[in-house]
Amino acid sequence: MAALLHGVPFHLRHLADFPGVVLPPEGETSYADNALGKARAVAAATGELALADDSGIEVDALSGRPGVLSARYGGAALTDPDRCRVILEEMAGVPAECRGARFRCLIAIACPREGRETTMEGVVEGVLLEAPRGAGGFGYDPIFFYPPLGKSFAEISAEEKNRVSHRAQACRRARRWLLAHP
Repeated sequence: MAALLHGVPFHLRHLADFPGVVLPPEGETSYADNALGKARAVAAATGELALADDSGIEVDALSGRPGVLSARYGGAALTDPDRCRVILEEMAGVPAECRGARFRCLIAIACPREGRETTMEGVVEGVLLEAPRGAGGFGYDPIFFYPPLGKSFAEISAEEKNRVSHRAQACRRARRWLLAHP
């Protein structure tokens, strides 16, 4: 996110810069609730404007799962490759034309001094692969195929991903908001 927001007229700091600030646990209701909860907690603890996000993958054939549970899908002890395997097992036998998926990112900004909050969203559409491809990225990137580039998100460069991803889209919207609300 810091790279995507580079150049905004704010001094960007990471949560690690504030020892003792604890984020609330993510819930199961919505990306907005999770992102707003984190932004509110940091803003309340620091008195500063805070930006937080939540994101996930939504698979059409799985009725939108894992969605808001993406980071915990299949159990908290699973690794990213394990989570990909769980989804691929659930998708076994689903034909290519029914493998639509999307990554969704919700960014929340909390401004404690003005009592303002806002959210912005980014969504990128793709197709769930039948097997992982690529060694880059993280999370579900190896099983998410992005048709306009003809590659999985794990096969594209960081620069390409920072142009087209759900997080990049949401960060562009956050950038515009931050520039308009100094």
